[in-house]
Amino acid sequence: MELPKFILGDNTDHPNAIYVIHTEFPRFIINLEDDEVEWFEEFDEQDQREIESEAENFIQAATDFYDREVARYDE
Repeated sequence: MELPKFILGDNTDHPNAIYVIHTEFPRFIINLEDDEVEWFEEFDEQDQREIESEAENFIQAATDFYDREVARYDE
């Protein structure tokens, strides 16, 4: 089974949080309420620099996914 690239997450302990889980490398979960990112990977120095330079793109991709999903729910 192949997982989708992004998955929405919900947790009643955090009712205002909007979680998006990224299932491909680099795996992470982002709370769109405050853009807090938790990485599931360990990075070496090279990867760390690359991830830092791409972090804005990852956040934007997660936000675009969420917006698309919400729009589909509204249809």
